[in-house]
Amino acid sequence: MTNKIKVSIYQFLRNTQKYTGTDNVYLAKGGFWLILGQVVSTVAAFLLAVAFANLLNPTTYGNYKYVLSLFGMLEIFSLVGMKTAITQAVARGLEGSFYTVFKTKIKFALLGSLVAIGGAGYYWLRGNEILPIPLLISAIFLPLMHASQVYGSFLEGRKLFNFQTKYNIITQITFAAVIITALFLTKNLFWLIAVYLVSHTFLNYFFYLLIKIKFRPNKKEDPQTISYGGHLSLMGVISQTATYIDKILLFTFIGSAQLAIYSFAIMIPEEIQKVIGNISTLALPKLSPKSREEIKASIMKKSWKLALLVGIIMILYIIIAPYFYKIFFPQYLDAIPYSQIFALSFVSIPMSLLGTVFQAKMMKKELYLIKIAPFINIALLVVLIPFYGIWGAIIALIGTQIFKVGLVLFLFKKF
Repeated sequence: MTNKIKVSIYQFLRNTQKYTGTDNVYLAKGGFWLILGQVVSTVAAFLLAVAFANLLNPTTYGNYKYVLSLFGMLEIFSLVGMKTAITQAVARGLEGSFYTVFKTKIKFALLGSLVAIGGAGYYWLRGNEILPIPLLISAIFLPLMHASQVYGSFLEGRKLFNFQTKYNIITQITFAAVIITALFLTKNLFWLIAVYLVSHTFLNYFFYLLIKIKFRPNKKEDPQTISYGGHLSLMGVISQTATYIDKILLFTFIGSAQLAIYSFAIMIPEEIQKVIGNISTLALPKLSPKSREEIKASIMKKSWKLALLVGIIMILYIIIAPYFYKIFFPQYLDAIPYSQIFALSFVSIPMSLLGTVFQAKMMKKELYLIKIAPFINIALLVVLIPFYGIWGAIIALIGTQIFKVGLVLFLFKKF
């Protein structure tokens, strides 16, 4: 009976390929695991959000989000673009970068530790009693925590989405359980940050070592991987800054409580984007071996079909959001209108598939040009937040996504 069901599903996926223009069997196998992992991640994030909303006051939560944003900025030194470079190389059977990139990321991340120590000294001299200790702790843990993340990129390149999902599920469940337990025991920011850093570092490094033992990556290496990863990392500096600067500016201009409202406003839409964004993750190892002609023949049709799906999801979210927040986050009802408008940023999701093409073919010029968008984002945030607060941040984010859609379409026409 089980075999008959499997055969029926397989035939259905094959028969519907003429409508989707996609390898539905590959999408179902890989997509199932990635979406399962993202669903678990989303559920874990949701449970954490409920715990934070009910167990921590907005001011402390705003401080917590601010410190995590500083950690995100420090990640710049760990060469964030190496993740894509490893995936691209491993997809071609060149797995030696798994070892060399880990060591390279550690070395550069130590520079971030020095910056963290300097930041701790800066806040201490200014009389801030909240931030110095979390920054000093981060100087110890962040290099290993960020470098160990290469295990996920290796699994993506090998298309081992099942293992990637299993490890991700273990990580998310463990982290959520540890943080929620900590919230019941303490409301102290120092201990919450310590738990965050220790748990993430332990889990990441554990799975890094597990990959080395279980899959034994070969020593074949593309000499361009480190250089390509360096280029992507350089491109990612502005993008990484744009990811976190909104929270830093909001904290600076309107305070931690308002930052908490903003964080809850964008939380659910961002989780939805992550789930749908798994399509791009699946696409990268699939597109890497293909020629430009093969890619160009089908990718636009797939993007427009994805756009239709995203449009339906966006409308449903705007309708459901008020009821959702009233049930689960009654303390943050002020976040509802911000969250509904922010859902318009979903418009950029289909075009991310085209951006993946540039990554797969290592098109450095196009990738650099796409990084104009974060410049626009930062400029808009800097101008609008001081005058319009949360609305300024929302408008800046949506405006940037619209600009990015137009730019990606323009560049792809020349592909």
